[in-house]
Amino acid sequence: MFVHGKNISQKENHKTKYRDDESRRYLAEIRLHYEQWKSANQSLIGPGSKAHPNDLVIMDERVKILNDYKDFLDQQHYAAKFDSRSNLHSSVLEEFMYYLFRDLVQEISPHALLGKAHSFKDVFFRPPSYQEMLKKPYALIEIKDHDFAIGVSVETQMKCEGSPVVETHNWDIPAVAIACQTYLDKTMLQDISTAAEQAQV
Repeated sequence: MFVHGKNISQKENHKTKYRDDESRRYLAEIRLHYEQWKSANQSLIGPGSKAHPNDLVIMDERVKILNDYKDFLDQQHYAAKFDSRSNLHSSVLEEFMYYLFRDLVQEISPHALLGKAHSFKDVFFRPPSYQEMLKKPYALIEIKDHDFAIGVSVETQMKCEGSPVVETHNWDIPAVAIACQTYLDKTMLQDISTAAEQAQV
């Protein structure tokens, strides 16, 4: 849910990194602004599953407070201290997606998947021998990590006919998958485009 807040907490509590005075000061400043941004988002309700005259006003306000927070966070001294590998900047987008879709999705179902996901991509069966194959499927599930998804978490059970052994697997199935990137190199763009095509099927 609060992916960006968790990212800040990890930095605040890291045992070896970000221990210098400058990092501690920057993290305290970021924490203060983050809590204000989070509180402002939580106080906004909507849009929901039914259209409401206030929906555009709410969305405009969400975008405005996102831009204000991103402008603060994107200052050069923070960008230099916390580079793209730290996910500080991209995690803001992930948390924003949660606020943007939270009320809509929760009105539809409180059990819906909303946030980071390990989505089903493919299944392979890899038994070590034919005799083992008769006992259980030996399913190998290939998953794709998504920064943000709206979907459902699924538990599957597989069993070979005539065998009492049940194999259980859990994965997510996205209806919507969003990559929250602040920078895309060519390879990442191709990977995301391919994943989007596969998710449409």
